[in-house]
Amino acid sequence: MTQVPKYLSAEERRAMTVKTVLELAAVRNPAEITTMAIAARMGLSQAAVFRHFATKDEVWQTVMDWVSAELLARVQGAAAGAAGPLAALEAVFIAHIGFAVEYPGVPRMLFAELPRTEPSPAKKALEDLLRTYGDLLAALLERGKREGEVDENLDVPVAVAMFIGSIQGLVIKSLLGGDMRHAADAASRTFELYRRAVRRLP
Repeated sequence: MTQVPKYLSAEERRAMTVKTVLELAAVRNPAEITTMAIAARMGLSQAAVFRHFATKDEVWQTVMDWVSAELLARVQGAAAGAAGPLAALEAVFIAHIGFAVEYPGVPRMLFAELPRTEPSPAKKALEDLLRTYGDLLAALLERGKREGEVDENLDVPVAVAMFIGSIQGLVIKSLLGGDMRHAADAASRTFELYRRAVRRLP
């Protein structure tokens, strides 16, 4: 159970709710998480949760907003500290896998949102995340072309999809196996294959 101090600001209470939802999503179907379950895990009444969120959709949007901000901050920071475009792509890859390992509830929530056909604030946040993330990867690949590290004829949109798909594949396999460490263990070897696919040959 998430230990919630008695006196918290509204912002702190919302942050604790995000943490609780991700903890629950790591061990159960995100679609089945109710506000009652969230409140119970926090040791609060359901009414206490709704003092900070008008609806369950608002809870989900807040979680997705946090996921987007945190993941983008991590991958952008990883890229900024790298020596070159391919090194930056590898740093992003490793940072993303590390985020999924640290918060296994996140990929479970993302995969739960994808099949939904109706629009929702959470799904919109996911779409915005993928677009911003894709733009970051595309910029690194284009920089790689200019600096001679990446094949100048590379199809960048396909390479972006391949990058994200490689991460998704590792995460799905790890989730199915019940051990997210598989993704971390295979991350460097997987990226090496990606590097060979996109790099400029001598």
